[in-house]
Amino acid sequence: MPNATQPPPPRTPSGGPAAAATFGKIDTPAPRAHRPPAPDYERIARSPEFLDLRARLRRFAFPMTAVFLIWYLGYVIIAAYLPEFMSVRLVGEVNIALVMGGGQFASTILITALYIRYAARQIDPRVQAFYQDSVGEDAP
Repeated sequence: MPNATQPPPPRTPSGGPAAAATFGKIDTPAPRAHRPPAPDYERIARSPEFLDLRARLRRFAFPMTAVFLIWYLGYVIIAAYLPEFMSVRLVGEVNIALVMGGGQFASTILITALYIRYAARQIDPRVQAFYQDSVGEDAP
């Protein structure tokens, strides 16, 4: 824009030029801490320890996922195709559908508790040791 004018430089109340703004009179950047080089992730992914760790996790996760999905889908299919079975009363107003529905929550809590126990015994100690071996320091 040919007619645009530049704003005047900042001035102090007395009319003199203003000093450059600083935060707490800090005008130089802080020194950076030395960072170690990044781990070799490709070597880690091929290492026998990492492959064993993944296998241990899969040996728990895949069967538990299959069991839960069969249980969940079984509940949905029974509810959809056998409503007369689901409406069978067990005690008072409590029927099979309510018990199985509550069982969905109970099984989720049980699977979570089993995973926490499994991970604390089988996965976490190996992850800690593997991290320390790979990076050379304790895990954060």
